[in-house]
Amino acid sequence: MFDRLKKKWGVGGLQLILILCTFAVGGSLCGYLGKLLMQVTGIERGVLWIILYILLVSILWPVCVLGISVITGQFTFFLSYIRKIGKRLFSSKRSREHS
Repeated sequence: MFDRLKKKWGVGGLQLILILCTFAVGGSLCGYLGKLLMQVTGIERGVLWIILYILLVSILWPVCVLGISVITGQFTFFLSYIRKIGKRLFSSKRSREHS
C-alpha cells in the first residue's frame, strides 16, 4: 500500500512519512479547531450543529493542512494536492469528461 502511494505521488520513504503525518496532524487540528469554534456559537448539538460543523471543517481542513505542511516541509506537495482537489470539486462535469 505504501509503495503504491510513493509511486502515485512520486515521493520517497521519508517524504511519504512526512506527508502522512501532515495529513494526520492537520486533520486532527482541523477537528479540534472546528469544535472550539462551534462552542463559541452556542448552538446545541443537533442537526444544525452537525451541518455547520461539517461545513466549518470543510473550510478549515485545507488551511490546517497547509499550515502544518509548512512545519513539515511539505508545503509544495500540499499546495499542489489542494489545487488538484479544488479543480475536481469546482470543474464542470463537461470539462471532466474531456480530460
